Amino acid sequence: MDRSELAARIDHTVLGPATTPADVERVVSEASEYGMNVCIPPCYLEEVPTMELTVATVIGFPHGQHSTAAKHGEAVDAWQRGADELDMVLNVGLLKAGNHEEVVADIAEVVAAVPVPVKVILETPLLTDDEKRRGCEAAVDAGADFVKTATGFADGGATVDDVELMAEYLPVKASGGIGSYEEARAMIEAGAERIGASSGVAIVKGAPDAE
Repeated sequence: MDRSELAARIDHTVLGPATTPADVERVVSEASEYGMNVCIPPCYLEEVPTMELTVATVIGFPHGQHSTAAKHGEAVDAWQRGADELDMVLNVGLLKAGNHEEVVADIAEVVAAVPVPVKVILETPLLTDDEKRRGCEAAVDAGADFVKTATGFADGGATVDDVELMAEYLPVKASGGIGSYEEARAMIEAGAERIGASSGVAIVKGAPDAE
């Protein structure tokens, strides 16, 4: 794929706890220049000017331990304030406890609340392969659009093996620790449809003009 096709798969991201309006302005400007999407904190959705730019934000971030009602409210609020896509964190503790129906219900409440794509963040660094599969199954059962590897705030991030596993269930957004074109390409070759990264510009610049 060429640079423009790669860029369209990247969610250029800024989600750290010290993120400022200036940080969001920079990421939006870079995404617009290079043809990427953005993923920003929900409090800054109004910072994004009206333009042809896909804007994602996060729900239940970063630990997934918000109540389902709180996640529902976050989702509706984010959509009403302009979010085009929502990346929600599933409840990792409930998943580990084997409470499948509760995990499904938590995700399904967000999916049903908004008419935009919902990506479910599994936080794969904290999960066994069996738990990853059960998380993907819950996302499928809840009607989610994507599964996503990680928030980037746990100890670890996306791996090729995890992307291959998750791609058996739904389209995958690989996120967490992807900092170069070579790493992004490996994730795409493993089955990732989207890449979440704070290094979006470096990834695009590292790509050849055409392949």
